Amino acid sequence: MARPVFFQALRAAVIALAPVFLGAAVAAEPAPGIAMYGLPALPAGFTHLPYADPAAPKGGRIRFGESGSFDSLNPWILNGRPAQGIAAYVAEPLMFRSIDEPFTLYGLLAESVETDPDRTWVEFTLRPEAKFSDGAPVTVEDVIWSFETLGTEGHPRYRVSWGKVAKIEQTGPRSLRISFNTADRELPLIMGMRPVLEKAQWAGKDFASEMQMAPIGSGPYVIDKVETGRFITLRRNPDYWGKDLPVNAGRNNFDEMRWDYFGDGGVTFEAFKGGETDSYLESNAAKWKTDYDFPAVRDGRVILAEIPHHRPSGIMGLVMNTRKPLFADWRVREAMTLVFNFEFISKTLNGGTEPRITSYFANTPLAMQPGPATGKVAALLAPFAADLPPGTLEGYALPSSDGSELNRKNSRAALKLLAEAGWHVADDGVLRDAGGAPFKFDIVLQQGTAETQSIVDIYVEELRRIGIFPTVSTVDDAQYQIRKTNYDFDMTYMWVATTLSPGNEQYLYWGAKGVDEPGSRNLMGMRSPAAEAMIGAMLDARTPEDFTAAVRALDRVLTAGRYVIPFWYSKVTRIAYDRDLHFPESLPLYGVWPGFPPDVWWYEAEK
Repeated sequence: MARPVFFQALRAAVIALAPVFLGAAVAAEPAPGIAMYGLPALPAGFTHLPYADPAAPKGGRIRFGESGSFDSLNPWILNGRPAQGIAAYVAEPLMFRSIDEPFTLYGLLAESVETDPDRTWVEFTLRPEAKFSDGAPVTVEDVIWSFETLGTEGHPRYRVSWGKVAKIEQTGPRSLRISFNTADRELPLIMGMRPVLEKAQWAGKDFASEMQMAPIGSGPYVIDKVETGRFITLRRNPDYWGKDLPVNAGRNNFDEMRWDYFGDGGVTFEAFKGGETDSYLESNAAKWKTDYDFPAVRDGRVILAEIPHHRPSGIMGLVMNTRKPLFADWRVREAMTLVFNFEFISKTLNGGTEPRITSYFANTPLAMQPGPATGKVAALLAPFAADLPPGTLEGYALPSSDGSELNRKNSRAALKLLAEAGWHVADDGVLRDAGGAPFKFDIVLQQGTAETQSIVDIYVEELRRIGIFPTVSTVDDAQYQIRKTNYDFDMTYMWVATTLSPGNEQYLYWGAKGVDEPGSRNLMGMRSPAAEAMIGAMLDARTPEDFTAAVRALDRVLTAGRYVIPFWYSKVTRIAYDRDLHFPESLPLYGVWPGFPPDVWWYEAEK
């Protein structure tokens, strides 16, 4: 018996489709929250988040299953593969992000935030009661040390924003001010989301290489037990300083959270079926229909739920590494996309029920519009027109097939483009260049990714029909992370989640620094002044029209760049979970996001 999906469709749709700008910035004064545009939705003095139930009981535990392994307890650096849970539940930022609004923060470690109308600086005032789990107070010195260390020694995702900081200084016993050297209206929020670590714990340690020390945080959970590569358990801190804050009412309900690691996705699913874990997110629509008729579902011990959302599709697919000369030509990338028979693959693997990703922001008003660029979008792109791939301004749509297995029409079109790029099928049936070298590349995949492997298996057969014989290298989790970090692949799987309020993270995803700097999300190796200019326009936008135009223009640059061969996405989150787990009836704008956040769920045994 499946529990009904509780979703207030009208409310969510109105929020999702409403402009994210609500008015001009107000004059500088301390406030309990800050929104990217306009004012926070919740008034001062709110009692709890709208998607949390303050009456939720405390207690019990939740167990998750993860594919792969981990070798690090430091999620804030490039080295290693960090364990789950630490970043979200052990450490805390100054401000808490609500997932019921596009981009709004409410005070957590900080009791107030203040910024000027142009957001050239931001000032935070710490709560006097804030403390780490060892009882030490959270101080301004801890905050400044954390921000400086993350910005200089931490993961590259912290460095772009830190490069825009002109000065960080203490302004009072519990306050600090950060001044910026760049016009970027998102920076006050980015600083509010940085984790705050205990400076004293890291004295004498090399932050960039330390991976085995259990970090001390100020969050609701502490690290309890760890067996590297196998499991990590977090225990709720009964002395958590912030348990009575409005943002925490009805949150952090489990006494224990545990993540067990399994060899691959198939083993993880079997562990769930066997009762070793308590929840499982299913991404495949066909499997959702066929693989969930096991005893625990039939007798009601496992609940099946489809939870709608209004978050963007993001981009998921096979990315081509343009650092490699083979994929530097857009015609070659278009040919690779033509050969990818989406309609046949989708019908074969998931029954053809899911829509294709046609935009990096599909499922939202931020997605590029069909046809030629017009108005503000066209004006933003015009200075870069000479260097943009065909279709960016004129309009670009992914190729589609008739759904037949052979995909002859698109294969002919692919061979024509490849011939223009200097590749021809030789007498031996192999696609070769003028010098006789074969069109050869390697697709790198992670072990245990069965669905992606199935997609690639069909794709490889399609490529062979036009004389391309790629190799497929399947490597373990650790090796895969190393190769991805160092861009050591020709083609690989890529998934980047996007939000309703894209901002500075887009530089990490698509910025030119990521071409050579290891560890960025710019797996395709794109170096596009147009993309960076569109990101800058997003960050400097003052009206909803300007913001939407900048995002749509960026979407055109990315999509027409033909860097990724997109798969499909779902407009619902499919989750199977133990009947003793419960969640509030009021769901947030982003739905169950990111992934499966347990912070507003609770344990209560069914009678």
